[in-house]
Amino acid sequence: MKITFIGAGSTVFARNVIGDCILTPELGEFDVCLFDIDPKRLDESYQILTNINKTANGKAHITQTLDRETAFRGADFVVNAIQVGGYDPCTIIDFEVPKKYGLRQTIADTLGIGGIFRTLRTIPVMKAYADDMERWCPKALFLNYTNPMAMLSGYMQRYTNIQTVGLCHSVQGCARGLLQTLGMDEYLDNNRWEIAGINHQAWLLKIEDLAGNDLYPEIKRRASSPEYNTEGRDLVRLKIMKEFGYYVTESSEHSSEYTPWFIKSKYPELIDEYKIPLDEYPRRCVNQINGWNEMRDSLLKDSHIEHKKTHEFASYIISAVMHDKPYRIHGNVLNTGLITNLPQNACVEVPVMVDRNGLNPCYVGDLPEQCAAINRTNINVQLLTIQAAETLKKEYIYMAAMMDPHTSSELSIDDIKALCDDLIEAHKGWIPEFH
Repeated sequence: MKITFIGAGSTVFARNVIGDCILTPELGEFDVCLFDIDPKRLDESYQILTNINKTANGKAHITQTLDRETAFRGADFVVNAIQVGGYDPCTIIDFEVPKKYGLRQTIADTLGIGGIFRTLRTIPVMKAYADDMERWCPKALFLNYTNPMAMLSGYMQRYTNIQTVGLCHSVQGCARGLLQTLGMDEYLDNNRWEIAGINHQAWLLKIEDLAGNDLYPEIKRRASSPEYNTEGRDLVRLKIMKEFGYYVTESSEHSSEYTPWFIKSKYPELIDEYKIPLDEYPRRCVNQINGWNEMRDSLLKDSHIEHKKTHEFASYIISAVMHDKPYRIHGNVLNTGLITNLPQNACVEVPVMVDRNGLNPCYVGDLPEQCAAINRTNINVQLLTIQAAETLKKEYIYMAAMMDPHTSSELSIDDIKALCDDLIEAHKGWIPEFH
């Protein structure tokens, strides 16, 4: 068995995914090929993972390469964790150009003007990888961890022949995080839940204790009581739950820019009221870069690095496929009638059973209508952005931005088009030529 990791210069993430595989004994001996375009970061990941493998007496045979054919040939699983354009220059562009128009963002990696342009510069790279996979490993399963999750996974699922699932962290910790926020710790290991929707905007449809008692009434009671929210955590998500009845999977800093109600230049007091961290992602990037620079040398010198298995789905998926041990994940897949009141060509986040046959997405049916309505506002942007990437027509970039809930709530049509033109110009060399 061969696992190829694309974007292996993302050392912390490569460590989690491949480290998890090393700590999965049932995988036995397997090959890992690390690929990146940055030889320095690639070698750092190689050294750290090699040390983890030795410390754990692992059976992984780890190699590194800058050559795509070497990376993809014969792969059974391809893990994707690339970030095209990185922090500098592209993330800076995504934030600073919109600021000139008064448009502020928090994360800008999933939706909004930042998510649109991150998609436009990433899809051509992923299409090239898909072409390589069709040539050298056509039956491999593509595990996509790169954002914008729904747009990139949706493109792969609709326009390539590569079996693709998008994987995210937000579902696994949703119910537990909500219970912790509201001081319901007695239910942390005594609950079961159902979640479905779209990536970063899936809905906690049901949460019960193990006896089948509905926990939502107590959750909503506490969410409305100041005594249970003294730290002011996740105020956007709690407000959405109060108004629409269901809790959403992704954090408040994300959710605030997927909707038109919270980041408002006309109502700046909302930023403080809901504790919305504008420019949060650039801060995280700077902190991560500085943190890695401080941590790198000690990790590279440590020949006895230990790893604890994480909650990432990748190792469990690989084990389920290779050994026919069925395992349930929540994955981002094409909506083949799974959620019946969302568009069929959308990429949706639903339970997926994995076994030797690969991915077996589960039927959900209708979402509550208000939840589906909010999802559709995001799906509109996703589908139009994918269409822009596929056709290379500038008009679809404009339409995607005009349909974006946050962008359209702040800017006029003419300003949106002007902003898109400025971003297209700023991204020269990073995105294809649009006409």
